[in-house]
Amino acid sequence: MAARHNRDATSTEADASDAESVAESVAADAPRHGFFVRLYTGTGAFEVVGRRKFWYTVSAVIVGIALGAMLLRGFTFGIDFEGGTKVSMPRGDSQATTQQVEAVFSEAIGQPPESVVVVGAGDTATYQIRSETLSNEQTEELRTALFDAFQPVGADGQPSTQAISDSAVSETWGGQITQKALIALVVFLVLAAIYITVRYERYMAIAALATLIFDLVVTAGVYALVGFEVTPATVIGLLTILGFSLYDTVIVFDKVEENTEGFEHTTRRTFAEQANLAVNQTFMRSINTSLISVLPIVALMVIAVWLLGVGTLMDLALVQLVGVIVGTYSSIFFATPLLVSLRERTDVVRKHTRRVQNRRETAAAKAAGAEGLEGDDDRAEPEPAAVAAPAPAAAMPPDKPAPGARPVRPSTSRTGRPSGKRSPGKR
Repeated sequence: MAARHNRDATSTEADASDAESVAESVAADAPRHGFFVRLYTGTGAFEVVGRRKFWYTVSAVIVGIALGAMLLRGFTFGIDFEGGTKVSMPRGDSQATTQQVEAVFSEAIGQPPESVVVVGAGDTATYQIRSETLSNEQTEELRTALFDAFQPVGADGQPSTQAISDSAVSETWGGQITQKALIALVVFLVLAAIYITVRYERYMAIAALATLIFDLVVTAGVYALVGFEVTPATVIGLLTILGFSLYDTVIVFDKVEENTEGFEHTTRRTFAEQANLAVNQTFMRSINTSLISVLPIVALMVIAVWLLGVGTLMDLALVQLVGVIVGTYSSIFFATPLLVSLRERTDVVRKHTRRVQNRRETAAAKAAGAEGLEGDDDRAEPEPAAVAAPAPAAAMPPDKPAPGARPVRPSTSRTGRPSGKRSPGKR
């Protein structure tokens, strides 16, 4: 029976070992998910919150570049903000360069223009000349000089001075536009702060507002760095992309709030890990939203600007394109990591994190101890079976009588006296 039990135990261990080998083989042969599969499924494979110091460094570098561009290069404000005169002339079949147009302007007015650019393409291309405020006499002299030099064609297909248009904005009007733009920006930020504070808790509100300011500074810095002209359309587009950034941030925070609800009662994941999982789960939504937003913006830039030559739409499209890219980055790599950093300063999150870490350390210690015991059992050599020594003759039991034989009476009684059986020959 013992030998059979040992054989069964040995067979069971062998079967378990074979099963483990098969499982390891299947796991090794299982296909590993690629980048896009992990991105689509949102299983938390991308560590964003855990590497928040790295993303803080990247964000700080971006903000530093933006602030440097604003302080060193400044902004190129449009005529609506600074005031001045803008002259537009159709390019037509003329192959004149912007340098030639500047030369004609300088000869007619006596000073160079602030800028000369070509807007649009093909038959709709126009020269846009911007300068300080010109008097009516100077404007007429400029129109005559441009017509004599380039012969622009009007709507009827004939060269005409009416093809050259001009517009003037006073500095007072530009100051009013600037003031109204700033008021609109402040009102938007206040309303956004009220909404987020009512909808979420204070740490989410702080992180969301910091993200809005980040988007505002970076977008403005890009405009200063590249030299885009700031117009009222730019302000409108800026308010639009701030709304987009807030929308994208709210989506991520909704998922964070859902994942971390009642987190202090569980010890499976820390608050930071739950937030990182929420970011992974909203990756595809953020990317899809950004792509859907970028496509019409690109179409607006191609059709309205290059084909139709509408400069105002160009300003609107540029700020929206920059803002969508910056807003997508900030909602993923800045807003949620900042929220986690703020929440980890609270006692609730710190205590919960310690509980999770202690539980994991205890589980790891138990697993290490179990592995050590298994290793010792595997390394122990089996001892040889002990051979029972023969018992002494006095202790050995008498031979078993054969069936039908008379029982043998003892020669002495239990007290040691001779038994009553007489020896043969005595009476």
